[in-house]
Amino acid sequence: MAQLPPGIRFITSFSRDQWYRAFIFTLTFFLYASFHLSRKPISIVKGELHKHCAASHEVELSSYREYAAQIQPVKKPSNASQCGWEPFDKNNYKQLLGALDYSFLCAYAIGMYLSGIIGERLPIRYYLTVGMLASGLFTAMFGLGYFYNIHNLWFYIMAQIANGLVQTTGWPSVVTCIGNWFGKGRRGLIMGIWNSHTSVGNILGSLIAAYWVSTCWGLSFVMPGVIIAVMGIFCFLFLIEHPKDISCSSTPSSHGHEPSISTEFVVSSKAFLNGASRFRVHMPTLNAKEASKPQDPEMQHLLIDTENCTASLNSSSAVTGEGRHGTSAISFLGALRIPGVIEFSLCLLFAKLVSYTFLFWLPLYITNVEHLDAKRAGDLSTLFDVGGIFGGILAGLISDRLEKRASTCGMMLLLAAPTLYMFSAVSKMGLEATVVMLLISGALVNGPYALITTAVSADLGTHKSLKGNARALSTVTAIIDGTGSVGAALGPLLAGLISPSGWNNVFYMLMVADACALLFLLRLIQKELRCNADHTLFKEH
Repeated sequence: MAQLPPGIRFITSFSRDQWYRAFIFTLTFFLYASFHLSRKPISIVKGELHKHCAASHEVELSSYREYAAQIQPVKKPSNASQCGWEPFDKNNYKQLLGALDYSFLCAYAIGMYLSGIIGERLPIRYYLTVGMLASGLFTAMFGLGYFYNIHNLWFYIMAQIANGLVQTTGWPSVVTCIGNWFGKGRRGLIMGIWNSHTSVGNILGSLIAAYWVSTCWGLSFVMPGVIIAVMGIFCFLFLIEHPKDISCSSTPSSHGHEPSISTEFVVSSKAFLNGASRFRVHMPTLNAKEASKPQDPEMQHLLIDTENCTASLNSSSAVTGEGRHGTSAISFLGALRIPGVIEFSLCLLFAKLVSYTFLFWLPLYITNVEHLDAKRAGDLSTLFDVGGIFGGILAGLISDRLEKRASTCGMMLLLAAPTLYMFSAVSKMGLEATVVMLLISGALVNGPYALITTAVSADLGTHKSLKGNARALSTVTAIIDGTGSVGAALGPLLAGLISPSGWNNVFYMLMVADACALLFLLRLIQKELRCNADHTLFKEH
C-alpha cells in the first residue's frame, strides 16, 4: 500500500474533536475581531473631522490664490470646511468628539449588564448573528452622514448609541462558546492567543479606515460595517455553540481520543493538567451513577478560600457537560457572590479606562505630537495593538506557569504606570522613540485587560461554587466586561475634557487609573501568595 502524502498524514494525525475545536477557535477569533474592526474607524477619522487650519485673516492674498489653484481640481463635499467636518470644525471639537466616544461606550456599558442575562436564555448563534447584522447597519449609518451631507451632531450620537447597544451581543456570546469548547488546562495561554483578536481587529480597522480617511471618510465606516455584517452571516451558517451538539467532548484530551461524558468511563492513575504542572491522583473506577456527579479533570486553582487552599484542589468544579442542561440561569446577584467577581470587575474598570483611551485618542495624539496626517497617524497607532498581542499572550503564559491570575495582572499594572510616564516624555523626542514606546505600552496596558476578560472570566464563570451550572458563564462575563466598559466610557470622555489643558495631564490621569486597578487586586494577590505554600506542599505529596 502506497504511503499517504504528508499533507494527508498531517490531517489524519488530529482527531475529529480536535479539528472541530480548532475550527471554533478560528471562527470565534474572526467573529470578535470584526467587532473591534468596526469600532476603530472613529479614532482614525477624528483627525479628518477636525483639521488644524489658519484663521482667515492670517492668509495673505498671494497665498490664498496659490492655495485655491492647488485645490481647484479636487471636488469637495458642500458641507466640508477648511477646518474639518461641521459640527466638529469648531474650537470645542475635542468635547464633541469625546461625546461621540462617551455615547457609544456608555450605551455599551449599560447594555452589557443586560446582554449576558439575555444571552443565557437565547441560542448563542441566533443572538450573535442578529447583533452582528445590526452592528453592521449602525456602523455604516455613521459613514452615510458623509454621503448625505449630514452635520447634525445628534445624528452621529444616535448612531453611536445604537451601535454600542447591539455590540454588547458579541463578547458574552463568544466567551461562552469558547468556554464550552475548552477546559481549564492551559486556559491562560489558549485564551491569551485567542484574545489577540482584539488587537488584530483594531489593526485591520485602523488600516481599512486609514485607506479612505483622507479621500472619502464615509467609506471608513461603511466598509467595516459591511465586513461585520458578512461575518454575521458566517456566524449563522457555521457557529456550533456546544461540543455536545455534534457529540464532541467538552474538554481537550492529551491522548488520541476523548471519552464521552454520557457513557461509563474509567479514571485511574490519570495525569491531571493544571497550567504547566502535572499531578498523579489515583481515583477509583466510576460507574454510570457515580459519573453523573460533576467531576473536573483539571484542577481548580483560581481564588481559593484561605481555609480551603489545599482541599479545593480535589473539589469538584463546574465544567461538565451536565451543566448545560437541567440547570436554571444564574441571577445577577448570584453571579456577584462568586469569589473574585467584584474585585476583578473593579480592576477591569480602570484597566479598560486606560486601554480604551488609547483606542479612541491615540491617533489624534500622534497627529498633534508628531504632526502627521490622519492616515499616517492611524497606521502608526497600530503598533500599540501589535504590542497588545504579545502582552495578552505573555500574560496568559505567565499566569498558567505561576497559577496566579491576580498576581500576573498586578505585576503588569505595576510596570504599566511608569511606562506611561516614559511614553509621554519620550514620544516627543522623535518617531523612533514613539515606535518603541508604543510596543511596550501596548503590551503592558493590554496584558491585564486581555487576561481578565478571557481566562479570568472563564475561570470565574465555571467556579466550583456554581456546582456545574455552565450557563452562568455568560452572565459572569457580562458583569465583568460591563463594569470594565464603564471605565471604557469614562476614559475617552475624561481625555476629551482634560486634553485641552495639555496631553501630559491625560497621561497623569491614566497613571492614576492604573494604580487604582492594582489597588483592587491587592486582596486577591495576598490570598494567592498565602495559598502558595499549601499548593507546594500538596504537589510534593
